[in-house]
Amino acid sequence: MSSRPVGRLLDLEYRILQACLDLEAESEPVYGFALAQRLSGSDARHGLVGHGTLYKALGRLSTMGMLESNWEALDDEEQGRPRRRLYRVTGEGARVASLQPSPAAILPAARSALA
Repeated sequence: MSSRPVGRLLDLEYRILQACLDLEAESEPVYGFALAQRLSGSDARHGLVGHGTLYKALGRLSTMGMLESNWEALDDEEQGRPRRRLYRVTGEGARVASLQPSPAAILPAARSALA
């Protein structure tokens, strides 16, 4: 099994960073289930991301310094559910996410190269 180069992100990891940035821009909390919903609704080609896959990718992004996380503080009204692990994109994560070209920017060039 070959390992990928240090610092190189998988497509899923770029999609997670972008989903985190989108949720942050909407002032929405960024946690696993919200990310899974955002990712499944963002592009029908990719479908639902398995939770094991999602949480492993979140762990890798945290280890690489792209995300920070902490457990939410629940108040008395929210005690009816477990605490959520909240994520925040770091400055490095935002920088790296901005380097990923959008699929729309890639596809036209790829089509012309194949013609």
